Order: sequence, then C-alpha cells, then structure tokens
Amino acid sequence: MDIKIDMPESVKRIIGTLCENGYSAYAVGGCIRDSIMGRIPSDWDVCTSSLPEETLKALDKPNIIKNGMKHGTVTVRYDGNNYEVTTFRTDGEYLDNRHPENVSFVTDIKDDLSRRDFTVNALAYNDKDGIIDHFDGIGDIRRKMIRCVGDPDKRFSEDGLRIMRALRFASQLGFAIEKNTSDSIHRNAHLLNNISAERLMSELIKLLTGENAEPVLMEYPDVLSVFIPEIRPMIGFEQKNPHHIYDVWTHTVKVITYVEKTKNLRLAALFHDIGKPYAFTLDNKGIGHFKGHPDISERISDRVLKRLKCDNNTIYEVGQLVRLHDTRPPAEPKNVRRLLSKTGVKCFPKLMELKRADAKAQNPTLLKDKLEYIDKLEEIYNSELKSNSAFDLKRLAVNGRDIISLGVTDGRMIGSVLNKLLELVIDGELENNREQLLEAAGRII
Repeated sequence: MDIKIDMPESVKRIIGTLCENGYSAYAVGGCIRDSIMGRIPSDWDVCTSSLPEETLKALDKPNIIKNGMKHGTVTVRYDGNNYEVTTFRTDGEYLDNRHPENVSFVTDIKDDLSRRDFTVNALAYNDKDGIIDHFDGIGDIRRKMIRCVGDPDKRFSEDGLRIMRALRFASQLGFAIEKNTSDSIHRNAHLLNNISAERLMSELIKLLTGENAEPVLMEYPDVLSVFIPEIRPMIGFEQKNPHHIYDVWTHTVKVITYVEKTKNLRLAALFHDIGKPYAFTLDNKGIGHFKGHPDISERISDRVLKRLKCDNNTIYEVGQLVRLHDTRPPAEPKNVRRLLSKTGVKCFPKLMELKRADAKAQNPTLLKDKLEYIDKLEEIYNSELKSNSAFDLKRLAVNGRDIISLGVTDGRMIGSVLNKLLELVIDGELENNREQLLEAAGRII
C-alpha cells in the first residue's frame, strides 16, 4: 500500500540494523495508526522476527533494558528516548482475563498482528515493505470505526481491559464502535471486574478527556457502572424540575461535554450530581428537589476515587468542586471573598467553569440569567485579585510573628486570632491594613 510513514531516525536505525542482520522488523500499532491519521504518536514500538537474545546481539547497545525478555520485549534507548522492541509472538491461554499464561515466538508478522485488539492497531510498517495491513485497519480508519481483530468475544475474554480501551479510542479518535464489537462490549462488560483499579482509572480519564466523550458515555453507562455502580441510579432518573430538561445521567454527560477537557474538571462533572437520586423529594406540586445533593455527591466521589486508587490531590480538588458547584451566593465582594477562602485562587476559575457548564446543561430558557450571574462572580473575582483585599491567610497583612509580638505564644491562639482577623476582612468590617489589623488583634486577645 502506497503510504509513506515519517518515522523518527532512531526507529529507522533500529529497524535498519535488525534488517541488515537478516531479520524482519517493523514499527507497529498505534504509532502507525496515528501517523496515518495525521496525529503525532506518543511513542513508537518495533516488532521483529529476531528472538530477544538475537535482538540484543544485533543492536549491541550498552543501554538496553532486559526486563521484558520473558515475553519477548527489550527496551532500547536511542537519543534520549526508550523504544520497545518485541519479537513476533502469539499468546497462550488467558486465565485471568488480562495476561497470557505464556507466549510463543513466531516468524510471520501476520501471526503477531492477528493477536492484537483492534484492526486500527493491527498495522505494521517499514520503508522497504510499506504498510502491512491484513485486517483492513486502514479501511476502518477511513470509516472511523473501532472493530476487533477476529472474534470480539474472544478478544475481550483474553483481556477485559480491551473493553475500556475500545471506549477510550472511540472517545479520543472520534470513531464509532462497529456493531458486533459494541454488542460484545455490552455482553462482556462484567469482565472489567477482573481489571485492577489503577488500569480502570487510567482508561476512564482518557475516555472522559476525549474529544468524542459524549456519544460514548451515552451509549455505554452500563459498562462504566460495572466498576462505578453508583452511576446506575442516575441513568434515566427524571428530575421533574423546571430548571432541567434531561434525566440526571444525560445532564451529567452534557456537563462533561461542556467543561474543558482536563482531568479534574471532567471528573468533577462526572460526579457533581451523582448524589441526586439519593436526595430526591417531590413537593405537593409535583416538582422535584435535591436538597443537600452536593454533599452526598462529594462523599460518593471521595469513595469512588479512593476505590480507583486516585491520588489525594485529585480527590481533594474534585471533591471541592463537587461540593461547591451548586453554591449561589449573592454576587457581592464579601461573598466572593468567602467563596475564594474555600476554593483558593487556582480552583475558583475551575468552579466557575463547572458552574457555567452545569447551567448550559439545564433548561436553555433560563440560561441567560445564570450565565450573567456567573460572569458577575468572575468579574468580582478578578477585581479582588487586583485589590489589596484578603481571602486567605497568605494575603493577610499580618502573620503569626506579628501576633507573637503582641505576647501570644500558644499556637492555637495565634491561629484563632489570624482566622478571626481574616473573617473580619472578608466581611468588609476591616481593611487589609497592618495597623488596623494589629489594633483589632489586640482587642481580640
């Protein structure tokens, strides 16, 4: 096939050296797919007919990592980058729905490509032979289609993580999932119970931050519910409220779509209303209410993210955004300062981004006033940043040493005085002025 792939010089050298020693060698997988699509590959993998020991001898590099030799992989360092070089292989039986019990080395590239997950990844290339495409991967790229190589039930039973990889690729690449593959995903979603939390979290984030996340999330909530069962009550849950035109899950997916494609914002969007079904009440007019749902949602997000082995900084910020997403204080400086004291300077714009997306995913007839309100909060926020006002202890014109100079030595008392001074500044009862604050501190003490 007459397609030229622009490979890095290091990859050309690896392939060239192996071929000069009498072996076959190709760049393989996602790097070929991305190159054909005009995307910049994140990494380059090489496959070869040479056995691992032969690969070592042929490349003869002092900085080769041998950790993966049992499965045919050596890692070669060239020009500051690591490249995995793997022997053509077929996989033995998968007993844990994740890893083959053993691998068998082969000499035919087709045998190697036939064990791969999706046709768009079962592609190989070198400058001499051009594209190797035994499963119409290029056709599926042109059709924008994710399709399993061979029997999808077999592919997913071999490695359950491929289910999340299919969803992730559909989201990131903007591809649809072929019907047989899609049916198999729904049928085999339970296999995700065998996958580690860390792997699931990694694929979830890539899915959520993809350009095409919305149709994937709408089609496969049952799949996500396998490892986040807290999602299930949201699906189809009608809100019965004039502010909303969507059920809770559809609204949530819309919010995910409207926020920036960053990890914490999209996670916050996923969890912001997850507590609604548990907070639902219906008044005597038939209108639904969700009092206290942000606090419930925060507790659920904390539980889920800990279960998925998420890092503490992400758990904290996502929880903060979820807890505060429905706050609607009057748009006045003291209220913005109070909100800033809870969010901090860096998180406040993220909260506004989430609130704006939340408004856009509600009743469009009420959108104008909601956006104007958020704009006003941001206007006050920008004004506060430029002013001398304080909304955290770092911006306060006095510090712990100043309180000590007034004769206070107890650490808890020092903290109590500083927090009281900050509260007075936030409420506008005091200016953030050193002399005024010291005088007030004396009165408090």
